[in-house]
Amino acid sequence: MKYAIDMELERPRDVVVELFDNTDNLKQWQPELISFEHQSGEKGAAGARSKLVYQMGKREVEMIETILVRKLPDEFSGTYEAKGVWNRVDNKFTELGPDKTEWHCETEFKCSGIMRLFALFAPGKFKKETRRYMDQFKAFVERV
Repeated sequence: MKYAIDMELERPRDVVVELFDNTDNLKQWQPELISFEHQSGEKGAAGARSKLVYQMGKREVEMIETILVRKLPDEFSGTYEAKGVWNRVDNKFTELGPDKTEWHCETEFKCSGIMRLFALFAPGKFKKETRRYMDQFKAFVERV
């Protein structure tokens, strides 16, 4: 399953990218995040791997982030792998004006096991979750 979402942020691109790129800010816009731990590779560079743990309802979900592309301020791409889910996210940031940035997010999911059934019967849930995180990031960026 693939989809893309575009969002305009009322902040300069350099500010948006600086806030996006700082892992210390993740909990500001991903409140379910319990921990972020660098595992291997040069921190923040293509090839780096990190473990993220989220509280999702009553369970903890562990995922591994692998950075694929880090060409900021233009692009940041990575994969996120958890039990039954592989997710690729390509983020692109375009300056629309001195105080306006477009965030283009292309997302691809591949699911197995029970998650495959969930993806087949509720594909809108995935897009809704992506939009929710993007909305939370927008709110964070525009209030800082």
